[in-house]
Amino acid sequence: MTDPYESLLKKAYTHITEPSEDDGRFTVPNARVYIEGKTTVLENFTDIVSTLRRDPENVMKFLLGELGTAGKLEGTRAVFNGKFDYSQIAPLITKYTQDYVICSECGKPDTRIVKEGRILTLRCDACGSHRPIRKRRARTEPVGSQLEEGQVMDVDIKFRSRRGDGVAKIGKFTMYVAGVKPGQKVKVRITRISGSIAFTEKV
Repeated sequence: MTDPYESLLKKAYTHITEPSEDDGRFTVPNARVYIEGKTTVLENFTDIVSTLRRDPENVMKFLLGELGTAGKLEGTRAVFNGKFDYSQIAPLITKYTQDYVICSECGKPDTRIVKEGRILTLRCDACGSHRPIRKRRARTEPVGSQLEEGQVMDVDIKFRSRRGDGVAKIGKFTMYVAGVKPGQKVKVRITRISGSIAFTEKV
């Protein structure tokens, strides 16, 4: 006769996701990002989403919202309108992983997103804990919303793009400045705005 406890335990396991076998060593593939014309391609989007075990549309929606642009899925890759660097996209994937995948109690990725009424909850099948997924705060971008071609302003250069230009962030906009280094503060004139990308020249 089957032990009632064992029977119940087996039944319970059929309703949970398969626990990770890496004993906490959860590694998301590094984003492979490159510029293609006027767009940015995340080449291994499918590999990343597969590791996260999340719906591709959900991850894509998150990235588009954070980048402030439009885009689409093409086969195994994601394509974003505008030019973005690895240093802009990689932190967003990390952010999504922390908010929507990793359990805040046990630190494991064995979680599911469950909608309870209007609230999205992250439930962990490894330790049984659950928490609401915190909503993103509405962005207030009074400066970024006022950017115009011909505008002159001071900007802080945060990092360098793959092409060697300095990069600054103003609200939702990514601003490229040629001939400068990270850490510099420079005065620039906006020469062209394309979506969330602003091109400039030093004044």
